[in-house]
Amino acid sequence: MPMLDVLSNALITIKNAEMAGRGQVTVWPASKLVYYTLRVLQRHGYVGEVEYIDDGRGGKYIVKLLGKINDIGPIKPRYAVKWREIPEWEQKYLPARQIGILILSTPHGVMSHVEAKEKRTGGVLLAYVY
Repeated sequence: MPMLDVLSNALITIKNAEMAGRGQVTVWPASKLVYYTLRVLQRHGYVGEVEYIDDGRGGKYIVKLLGKINDIGPIKPRYAVKWREIPEWEQKYLPARQIGILILSTPHGVMSHVEAKEKRTGGVLLAYVY
Protein backbone atom coordinates (compact mmCIF):
# COMPACT_ATOMS: atom_id res chain seq x y z
CA MET A 1 0.00 0.00 0.00
CA PRO A 2 1.73 3.22 -1.13
CA MET A 3 1.46 6.40 0.94
CA LEU A 4 -1.00 8.69 -0.78
CA ASP A 5 -0.26 11.93 1.06
CA VAL A 6 2.63 13.48 -0.90
CA LEU A 7 3.36 16.09 1.79
CA SER A 8 3.65 13.46 4.56
CA ASN A 9 5.81 11.39 2.25
CA ALA A 10 8.11 14.35 1.53
CA LEU A 11 8.47 15.36 5.20
CA ILE A 12 9.25 11.82 6.35
CA THR A 13 11.79 11.43 3.53
CA ILE A 14 13.49 14.66 4.68
CA LYS A 15 13.42 13.53 8.32
CA ASN A 16 14.97 10.14 7.51
CA ALA A 17 17.73 11.70 5.38
CA GLU A 18 18.43 14.27 8.11
CA MET A 19 18.68 11.50 10.75
CA ALA A 20 21.08 9.60 8.48
CA GLY A 21 23.21 12.74 8.15
CA ARG A 22 22.87 13.09 4.39
CA GLY A 23 23.74 16.32 2.57
CA GLN A 24 20.82 16.21 0.16
CA VAL A 25 17.65 14.27 -0.44
CA THR A 26 15.40 13.58 -3.43
CA VAL A 27 11.72 14.21 -2.73
CA TRP A 28 9.16 12.80 -5.14
CA PRO A 29 6.52 13.02 -6.48
CA ALA A 30 6.61 16.81 -6.78
CA SER A 31 3.52 18.88 -6.02
CA LYS A 32 2.81 22.57 -5.53
CA LEU A 33 1.97 21.99 -1.86
CA VAL A 34 5.32 20.25 -1.30
CA TYR A 35 7.12 23.06 -3.16
CA TYR A 36 5.52 25.85 -1.12
CA THR A 37 6.20 23.94 2.11
CA LEU A 38 9.87 23.56 1.11
CA ARG A 39 9.98 27.31 0.39
CA VAL A 40 8.78 28.05 3.94
CA LEU A 41 11.44 25.69 5.35
CA GLN A 42 14.02 27.46 3.18
CA ARG A 43 12.91 30.94 4.32
CA HIS A 44 13.32 29.90 7.94
CA GLY A 45 16.74 28.36 7.33
CA TYR A 46 15.89 24.67 7.83
CA VAL A 47 16.86 23.56 4.31
CA GLY A 48 19.18 24.94 1.62
CA GLU A 49 18.41 25.26 -2.05
CA VAL A 50 15.54 23.38 -3.65
CA GLU A 51 15.90 22.25 -7.26
CA TYR A 52 13.05 20.91 -9.40
CA ILE A 53 13.76 18.14 -11.89
CA ASP A 54 11.15 17.16 -14.46
CA ASP A 55 11.61 13.44 -14.99
CA GLY A 56 8.48 13.03 -17.10
CA ARG A 57 6.57 11.18 -14.35
CA GLY A 58 5.52 13.69 -11.72
CA GLY A 59 8.86 15.42 -11.25
CA LYS A 60 11.01 15.57 -8.13
CA TYR A 61 12.82 18.04 -5.92
CA ILE A 62 16.43 17.80 -4.84
CA VAL A 63 16.72 19.44 -1.44
CA LYS A 64 20.01 20.47 0.19
CA LEU A 65 19.98 19.60 3.89
CA LEU A 66 21.75 21.87 6.37
CA GLY A 67 21.55 19.55 9.38
CA LYS A 68 19.30 21.96 11.28
CA ILE A 69 16.18 19.80 11.60
CA ASN A 70 15.68 17.93 14.87
CA ASP A 71 12.14 16.82 14.10
CA ILE A 72 9.74 17.41 11.23
CA GLY A 73 6.42 15.83 10.46
CA PRO A 74 2.93 16.21 9.08
CA ILE A 75 0.00 17.24 11.28
CA LYS A 76 -2.85 14.79 10.80
CA PRO A 77 -5.74 15.42 10.53
CA ARG A 78 -5.20 18.85 8.99
CA TYR A 79 -6.90 20.98 11.60
CA ALA A 80 -8.44 24.31 10.63
CA VAL A 81 -7.21 27.04 12.98
CA LYS A 82 -8.15 30.67 13.54
CA TRP A 83 -5.19 33.00 14.01
CA ARG A 84 -6.08 33.56 17.67
CA GLU A 85 -5.82 29.79 18.30
CA ILE A 86 -2.30 29.46 16.88
CA PRO A 87 -0.52 29.75 20.30
CA GLU A 88 -2.45 26.69 21.59
CA TRP A 89 -1.22 24.64 18.62
CA GLU A 90 2.34 25.92 19.14
CA GLN A 91 2.22 24.48 22.67
CA LYS A 92 0.91 21.19 21.34
CA TYR A 93 3.48 20.61 18.58
CA LEU A 94 6.58 22.70 19.32
CA PRO A 95 9.08 21.98 22.14
CA ALA A 96 9.35 25.53 23.54
CA ARG A 97 8.49 29.16 22.82
CA GLN A 98 10.42 30.69 19.91
CA ILE A 99 11.66 27.26 18.81
CA GLY A 100 10.44 25.75 15.56
CA ILE A 101 7.58 26.64 13.24
CA LEU A 102 4.15 25.34 12.33
CA ILE A 103 3.38 25.42 8.61
CA LEU A 104 -0.11 26.52 7.60
CA SER A 105 -1.95 26.72 4.32
CA THR A 106 -3.84 30.02 4.40
CA PRO A 107 -5.88 32.06 1.91
CA HIS A 108 -2.64 34.08 1.48
CA GLY A 109 -0.56 31.03 0.58
CA VAL A 110 1.54 28.54 2.55
CA MET A 111 3.35 30.23 5.45
CA SER A 112 4.75 29.73 8.94
CA HIS A 113 2.64 30.37 12.03
CA VAL A 114 4.76 33.50 12.70
CA GLU A 115 3.76 35.05 9.36
CA ALA A 116 0.14 33.94 9.84
CA LYS A 117 -0.02 35.71 13.23
CA GLU A 118 1.48 38.88 11.69
CA LYS A 119 -1.10 38.84 8.90
CA ARG A 120 -3.84 37.85 11.35
CA THR A 121 -4.97 35.00 9.14
CA GLY A 122 -6.02 31.47 9.99
CA GLY A 123 -5.67 28.39 7.85
CA VAL A 124 -5.11 24.66 7.87
CA LEU A 125 -2.22 23.13 9.82
CA LEU A 126 0.06 21.12 7.52
CA ALA A 127 3.29 20.39 9.41
CA TYR A 128 5.67 21.24 12.22
CA VAL A 129 9.46 21.55 12.26
CA TYR A 130 12.11 22.37 14.86
